[in-house]
Amino acid sequence: MKTIHVAAAIIIRDGEILAAQRGYGEFKDGWEFPGGKLEDGETGAEACVREIHEELRVEITDLEHLCTVEHDYDAFHLSMECFTCSIASGTINDSEHENLRWLTRDALWSVDWLPADIKVVNELERKLDLARRP
Repeated sequence: MKTIHVAAAIIIRDGEILAAQRGYGEFKDGWEFPGGKLEDGETGAEACVREIHEELRVEITDLEHLCTVEHDYDAFHLSMECFTCSIASGTINDSEHENLRWLTRDALWSVDWLPADIKVVNELERKLDLARRP
């Protein structure tokens, strides 16, 4: 089975997390974290910065590795490096997605996440819960 390597950004602003609805392809209308495929010789963090600039027209900063998700879809295996980050500069101008939504911690499950991204949301919730503890 072919493996596709991607990087995803969990962009956090004012305590809210950006979710993106796919506008094309097999997974159209499913919700995901924005990002895309790694190019040859690129690290996950480098791909994340590049893809977010290409897709959303913003610069991101403070990347912190959250998790790497491995997920088998019918036609391929997905290896997704996920980074929490924040917007350093720019205003979001989306060119790739059907919809974007800023979600509060309590609204994380209000969208229909794609299967691999469900694993990311679970890990994000775990991290947020740990951060809440005194």
